[in-house]
This record gives sequence, structure tokens and C-alpha cells, in this order.
Amino acid sequence: MRKIFIAMCIICTMPVQAKHLYLEKDYQCHWCNAKGGQLEYVLPDKARIDCLLPDKAVEVDFAAKWAECIGQALYYAQMTNRTPACLLIIENPQRDYKYLMRLQNAVKNISDFKIFTITPDDLKKILVENIISFTNVIFVQFVNL
Repeated sequence: MRKIFIAMCIICTMPVQAKHLYLEKDYQCHWCNAKGGQLEYVLPDKARIDCLLPDKAVEVDFAAKWAECIGQALYYAQMTNRTPACLLIIENPQRDYKYLMRLQNAVKNISDFKIFTITPDDLKKILVENIISFTNVIFVQFVNL
């Protein structure tokens, strides 16, 4: 009986993970690297910008967190003198479309606010491109031995 109680306590206190196909960090890293950006740029106040591009400060969030994305992007843009941008992760187009529409409506009067989207299919394409590039580099190095 005691073993069952301990097992139940462990199960009940385990962190609950949202059901996403990939981690936010996966989308962030692959998109930012593909754009030539700087990941996790640290501001003087220790806030971290998900992806800093030469002309944009990009916040990356899942679609349901569209409102948080706006606030963070605006703050990061102000702190870096760049254009604010959100990269919205669209994992389920039927469910997430409404969040994209909310984001677009909320920033429609902010002339320079940029919105990007990424899907699991986009991430897969980026991953395949990276694998092909890596394989080509290894092959060239092998041939040059």
C-alpha cells in the first residue's frame, strides 16, 4: 500500500507538458539560424530576445501565446532600436488560425510590426536542409583526405 501511495505522489507531482509536436526552442533555433540571427540575445536587464536579426527583434511563441508575443517583441524592439516581430508557431492550422488573426488585428496600426509563422512542416524542411548541408560538408572533407 505504501508503494502505491509513493508511486501516486510521484506521478501527481510530475510536471505536466503541453502537447506540442516540437519544443518552442526547436522552432526558435532552426528558424533563427536559417535567418542568420543571434539566438537568446541578452539585454542589460537580463531579458532574452529569442532571435535578434540585424533589423528585427523577434519573439517566438506558440499561437495561443500571441498576446505575450506582442508585448515582448515591442519591448525588445525598443531596447535594441529594431523592428518588433513575432514568429508564431502554427502547429494546428484549424485551431491556431484564430490566434494568428488576433495577432494581426492587434498590431494592424503598428506600421512596422512584422509577423512570421512557422509550422512543423517548415521545421522539417529546415532540418532536412541542415542534414543535407552537414552531409555535403562531411563528404567534401572525406574526399579531400
